[in-house]
Amino acid sequence: MAMSLNGQGGRSGRRRRKSLNAEINVTPFVDVMLVLLIVFMITAPLLATGIDVALPDAKAKPLSQSDEDALTLTINSEGGVFLQEEELRIEELLPKLRAIVETGYREKIFIRGDEELLYGDGVRVIAIAQQAGFNVVAIQTDPNAS
Repeated sequence: MAMSLNGQGGRSGRRRRKSLNAEINVTPFVDVMLVLLIVFMITAPLLATGIDVALPDAKAKPLSQSDEDALTLTINSEGGVFLQEEELRIEELLPKLRAIVETGYREKIFIRGDEELLYGDGVRVIAIAQQAGFNVVAIQTDPNAS
């Protein structure tokens, strides 16, 4: 009777190695990316709203993509003035806009006024923007006008 001394049951001293699996499982990465996509699709419109005002209805051509990032002045129904999202008193508006013009920004400035806003308040803000050095002042309206 023959007897094996190496304890391998007849195998000569070499062990058989399993080959390594070098494939990456991408399913969890795809799942995470889809969840992030959904989160960004839901939150992006909420971040771009700014100050909430009821814009007057008017049929006008939509803004171009570059216009959406322009400087915005918002006037709410109580006459409060907001530069982007910072509330200002009307006396503070001219020096603030002049400082912006002095930095070299001379693009369009958009005026968003609530439909309940008094005409004189809107005209006063437009005149201040022109005094500060903005040559192109655009009035924003509701694009979903009937």
